[in-house]
Amino acid sequence: MSTTRRAEDTTAIARESARGAALGLGLTLVLMAAATAVPLLTGWEIFTHSTIEGDEFPPLHSRWDPKVGPGTVPAVLIAVAALLGARRVAERLSWGPLLAVAYAVGLAWMLSLAFVDGPEGISRVLGNPYEYLITAREVTDVPAMIDGFTERIPYAHPDNWVVHIAGHPPGALLFFVVLDRLGLGGDFTAGMVVTVLAATTSVAVMVAMRCLGAEALVRRALPFLVLGPAALFMAVSADALFAATAAWGLALMAIAGTRTSRPAMAAWGVAAGLLLGWTVMTSWGLPIMGVLALTVLWLTRSWWLFPVVALSALGVVLAFAAYGFFWWEAFPVLRERYWDGLAADRPAAYWLWGNLAALAYAAGPAVGAGLGRLATLRPGRRVEEVATETGSDPRAVRALVAMSTAAVAVVVLADASRMSKAEVERIWLPFVPWLLLATALLPARWRTPVLALNLVVALVVQHLFYTSW
Repeated sequence: MSTTRRAEDTTAIARESARGAALGLGLTLVLMAAATAVPLLTGWEIFTHSTIEGDEFPPLHSRWDPKVGPGTVPAVLIAVAALLGARRVAERLSWGPLLAVAYAVGLAWMLSLAFVDGPEGISRVLGNPYEYLITAREVTDVPAMIDGFTERIPYAHPDNWVVHIAGHPPGALLFFVVLDRLGLGGDFTAGMVVTVLAATTSVAVMVAMRCLGAEALVRRALPFLVLGPAALFMAVSADALFAATAAWGLALMAIAGTRTSRPAMAAWGVAAGLLLGWTVMTSWGLPIMGVLALTVLWLTRSWWLFPVVALSALGVVLAFAAYGFFWWEAFPVLRERYWDGLAADRPAAYWLWGNLAALAYAAGPAVGAGLGRLATLRPGRRVEEVATETGSDPRAVRALVAMSTAAVAVVVLADASRMSKAEVERIWLPFVPWLLLATALLPARWRTPVLALNLVVALVVQHLFYTSW
């Protein structure tokens, strides 16, 4: 191929890349604006049985509440520093130190945003009577709690579980029972534990993608994984724990699939299965993370690990069954409670697309730009061109495309289930980092402006609104 032809192809691909990113970003911003404006302008009642008092700001479960606080200056400084140096650090720092820096910066970003509300930004969520801690402190007999869990899910039960406990399998409550038994059950202390663990999510995604051969690409996506609006909801949200657990389960699967000896693969596979099984026992919706798990097996060509991982995960589920909790019997009961409650009154005509707008607020508009760019990729030479541009090989691009596409499929399944009507920004947290991997495919000149947009969304939402997660 002549030099002129190569230059023309490169220019064409660059234009196609920019068009895809621009279209994706534009559609995302329109979706976010429409999800906010339509209910406010029309008076459409989309939040019923809401625990938020005052004017609501859809699609987020929030209200107008302008403020500054102790975390304001640190949050702004972190945002400015990220715009000035995050790309260079992500691309040049050696791997081990980069993992440590990613964790430290992510944790600092979460805490600074939370502390805009002062210490209450850490303590108020888990101390809410609809959450876990109050009930966890009252549990005196764990086997009895597990055995009687399903019985107390329905509204009709005179001592039914509060919303968040009924809305999750008993593993979620059990985690906080253990925290309380360890002396870490105070509102603020438990919030700090959750935040410290949640900040490991981006590290797990980095480990997984490096094992899949996409280190150069995950470095490009790293600023978006660590710094964005998701931090607003990851600090102290129990769903952030589930996101971290699921991410580490997938990371261990990637490690298992790339070991060179069968015993090592089996050992890592068992560990992955146990974590993924625990994830299933903490959130009703997260079995669909199996789509991502199967994608990891496909990418590593290690299908013999499937029974190892599946049986290990099943072992966790059966351990709960041994104490009287049968996931497959409890889930239909949960569905009945869901439809007996707020779901019947919250309009699907809004939430089928309002959910996706809430996801965009949580992930930031960058997710739309990245997915728009992803949509322009086709097999063949375009993948090779992207690989050359990003300093990786075509297999790395395909791995990243596969994981991002699997995450899109998971979101579609979750949204189509109609089991997520409102108050969903936190529910999307397990899927957000895998979607944000697509930002690695953005043209170089787009990355800093789009990162700035994500940071602005995080700062604006935190400082202008009271969010309930």
